[in-house]
Amino acid sequence: MNRNLYDLLGLAIAVCFILALKGLASPKSARRGNLIGAFGATVATVVVFFSPHEKSPTTHHHTLLILAAISFGVLVGVPAARKIQMTQMPQLVALFNGVGGGAAALVAIVEYLKLGSAASTADVVATVFTVIVGCVSFAGSVVTFLKLQEIMTTRPVIFAGGRFIIAGTLVGVVLSAAWVIHSMGNTSIVVMGLLSLLFGILFVLPVGGADVPIVISLLNAFTGLTVAASGYVLQATLLIVAGTLVGASGTILTRLMASAMGRSLFGTLFGAFTAKPQAASEAGEARPVKSGSAEDVAILLNYAQRVVIVPGFGLAVAQAQHTVREMADLLTSRGIEVAYGIHPVAGRMPGHMNVLLAEANVPYEQLVEMDEINPTFPQTDVVLVVGANDVVNPAAKTTPGCPIYGMPILDVASAGNVIFLKRSMRPGFAGIENELLYDPKTTLLFGDAKESLTKVVGALKSL
Repeated sequence: MNRNLYDLLGLAIAVCFILALKGLASPKSARRGNLIGAFGATVATVVVFFSPHEKSPTTHHHTLLILAAISFGVLVGVPAARKIQMTQMPQLVALFNGVGGGAAALVAIVEYLKLGSAASTADVVATVFTVIVGCVSFAGSVVTFLKLQEIMTTRPVIFAGGRFIIAGTLVGVVLSAAWVIHSMGNTSIVVMGLLSLLFGILFVLPVGGADVPIVISLLNAFTGLTVAASGYVLQATLLIVAGTLVGASGTILTRLMASAMGRSLFGTLFGAFTAKPQAASEAGEARPVKSGSAEDVAILLNYAQRVVIVPGFGLAVAQAQHTVREMADLLTSRGIEVAYGIHPVAGRMPGHMNVLLAEANVPYEQLVEMDEINPTFPQTDVVLVVGANDVVNPAAKTTPGCPIYGMPILDVASAGNVIFLKRSMRPGFAGIENELLYDPKTTLLFGDAKESLTKVVGALKSL
């Protein structure tokens, strides 16, 4: 392929990636942005086979192995993406992100071994960066997957001297990196890689509850930087562009999410070491709650003038988005104003609720972000909380030292009536009790969200 044509295609692919990120900024254009990005990635993969590389201008080695690897990736990735439940999407994102970081680290190691003593200092420095960040991203992403899948505890894992062990491991990574740059040996790079994997695990263990999605975003940014660095090692401009875009956007998203949680990124990652222990409730203490039936809920909704629906992870688990949309349409047809209160970190990943409700074709104008909807709660007659807990928990304002303290929440407590759809009195993802459940104006409707909403819709139709 002519060099000018190759560079022109590279520019077009870079534009596709930029347009994809722009499209993903809004639910209305997210699908189009995703398709543009996928098209650009496909073209980039094909173009590589025709790259006019100076070291091998006409021959590409191991073509069959490369095609076999691509085929294997397609056979695994496509079914996984199509069959995955919305509730498990964050875990899939974490795994795919980790695979990207691990792959970049392996490629950098292979290139390092191939160059040997011929590697320049700049090549070695780029390789060291790629291996360290790639290994941290891979190991950390595996831990986030285990937490989200609840294979291990979702709470912060802390241990005596944990801060010092993490700091000591980081020092070991830095010293081993200096060893690699100085000696350019094989043993040193293996030691550095193993220490980086250990640091990635220790880095994520202290994070728990609702903070895990923030770490996924941070590790995604790490993977982007890893890919960009590996692009330098491989002299691949497309990898540099794509990696830089992912790294920059991931960094911005991480900062926005940390801000939405009302804390610094450092506090998100290591706050568990300084958090004060919470007083446990007395054993066997039974606190009364007001529960109701689907008919009770239907009556409250039918005679309201304004209803706000707060979706959460429980809505995704029950796959009740279509039923909640049916209920909202029924209320709207009776002249009742309906809106959806969307918290930035509701669910298990950014935009989780937006995507879930988009599946049910909920009108975009009904989706209202936290900052816009909070001032309207005092004028709201009924708030229907479907499977959410932490994002409406007043402890974020009233209980210093709790895992979510300082996180901005949806102020549903200021509404006239609050209805919680819950399976049980089990706490939310952060593992803390919600005092709003015991408020006299709160009614609990126990059961599967989809079944409960179906009963509510039936009761509404009979009124």
